[in-house]
Amino acid sequence: MACVKLGSKNDAFRRQGQAWFCTTGLPSDIVVEVGEMSFHLHKFPLLSKSGVMERLIAEASEEEEKCSINLPDIPGGAKTFELVAKFCYGVKLELTASNVVYLRCAAEHLEMTEEYGEGNLITQTETFLNQVVLRNWKDSLRALQTCDDILPYADELHITKRCIESLAMKASTDPNLFGWPIMEHGGPMQSPGGSVLWNGISTGARPKNTSSDWWYEDASTLSLSLYKRLITAMESRGIRQELIAGSLSFYAKKYLPGLNRRQSANDSSSRLPPVALGAPPSEEEQKLLLEEIDSLLPTQKGLVSAKFLFGLLRTAMILRASPSCISNLEKRIGMQLDQATLEDLLMPNFSYSMETLYNVECVQRILEHFLAMDQITGGASPCSIDDGQLIGSPSLTPITMVAKLIDGYLAEVAPDVNLKLPKFQALAASVPDYARPLDDGLYRAIDIYLKSHPWLSESEREQLCRLMDCQKLSLEACTHAAQNERLPLRIVVQVLFFEQLQLRTSIAGCFLVSDNLDGSRQLRSGFAGSNEGGWATAVRENQVLKVGMDNMRMRVSELEKECTNMRQEIEKLGGVKGSSTWGNVSKKFGFKLKSQMCSAQEGSVSNQNITNGKVEKQVKDRHHGKHKKNLSQDI
Repeated sequence: MACVKLGSKNDAFRRQGQAWFCTTGLPSDIVVEVGEMSFHLHKFPLLSKSGVMERLIAEASEEEEKCSINLPDIPGGAKTFELVAKFCYGVKLELTASNVVYLRCAAEHLEMTEEYGEGNLITQTETFLNQVVLRNWKDSLRALQTCDDILPYADELHITKRCIESLAMKASTDPNLFGWPIMEHGGPMQSPGGSVLWNGISTGARPKNTSSDWWYEDASTLSLSLYKRLITAMESRGIRQELIAGSLSFYAKKYLPGLNRRQSANDSSSRLPPVALGAPPSEEEQKLLLEEIDSLLPTQKGLVSAKFLFGLLRTAMILRASPSCISNLEKRIGMQLDQATLEDLLMPNFSYSMETLYNVECVQRILEHFLAMDQITGGASPCSIDDGQLIGSPSLTPITMVAKLIDGYLAEVAPDVNLKLPKFQALAASVPDYARPLDDGLYRAIDIYLKSHPWLSESEREQLCRLMDCQKLSLEACTHAAQNERLPLRIVVQVLFFEQLQLRTSIAGCFLVSDNLDGSRQLRSGFAGSNEGGWATAVRENQVLKVGMDNMRMRVSELEKECTNMRQEIEKLGGVKGSSTWGNVSKKFGFKLKSQMCSAQEGSVSNQNITNGKVEKQVKDRHHGKHKKNLSQDI
């Protein structure tokens, strides 16, 4: 830390308890009271340097022989007046970044101008402040920290503003262009050429480049009021928004203990040390800090992580921050919900009612903000599903990720017995249909909810299951749903129907591929009959396809048997034999069938037609006139 020495005389001051005495050999003729400390001094050195002391001494001398004056409002208190007294006596003292602000304000308060002596304290402190302190990052920072104790005096003399402007200018400058950031950050000294010095000798080694966030730690040592003013000054100088957001994140993690509680053991190396100022801030101070951080954070998306924003929101709920602060944080999270994880969404419910374990309403509001932003940016547009793949605009990727995230969240909160059905339905229904390529995740969440809420009525279960589209279930999910006793009968029948439909479509596709392979084999044999390697490969492919078709035929047979048994049971319950009962049930279940036709070169597959309440399915396969098999069953 830079310093300037003033005065030439040896120290002639000694302290006895709460009193200071000047041992110059002459008895003191004035007592100056500063707080609880008294200074036994002489009139002439004081009045010759200070206009205020001159007037006070003149007034006190008229009333009594040994005058006594009181200075209750001197900036810096007794410690600063001790240095002022030494300066008046010409005793040696050092001007440093730690005391120059106190001395400058005290000199102004005591009117220690050039009128009362050349090179008076105002001139000395002002010169040191401008030519030494403000040119140096560390000294500017230290001087700004001392402004906090006497902020009204420092603001009046524009010292606070000058220190902030100095820091903002240095932070907005590329640190690799100058030597001062490296020299002042505890690193090795440098020569003018930039090489590292050892005992004043150039070693030829080059210092490492300094990252753009080098000032985060130093800025975090400031009080909230000064830090806020520093960030504002940096923004006015055009410093990058990501650096501003990074500094705010660093500052918040340092003084809000709740943000670091959820860090995993893998992140222990990056954790910030406890606040060095002693006890952590009070809850009221943390609440004020969090609201200020929220107001200072740039609104641009992606400048801070979603995990950090969720941490702020969780802490805001614990500290009972203002509703506007909580709403702003929810909107910020909604802008980048696609970057969140399931762990982030699992926020405990901190309300006094404790209706549910997790705060489902908050997640609902965040999702609504995300969908609103998605519509504004044009991300929400229709799409189609083809073989489990999402066909549509690339901008649908974020909303697809959010849909998967919400389905996972629903599965996590579903076991909560206090979670009411309307809340679960509202959150599940908020996700647009086009955002889910498959409904497997939603089916899993519904199944868990039904398992944890067995008291739901049949109508409530059917109402819940209508949230999912049976046509968008994978074969694995259909197989599980067909054997799920918790699902309503109507849903099970629909699942069986659409599973069989998927299997038949897959078989038709396999036949088409097989016929195409046979045709291509004939073409290859006509043009290159000697290509034995290609023929062997085609034979192996055909064998694999046949094995796959056999497996699917077996699955179709099993499903048809299950449907037959179910039809018989329904007819027994209805007391009516024949197909009329099954037709009535089909109408009751409200099947919506779509005719599909897939043809190959020498074979065709005829799909379902609904006639007089009976559903007929038939698959015909012809392979070069040699193999023929019919799959038909009344459902």
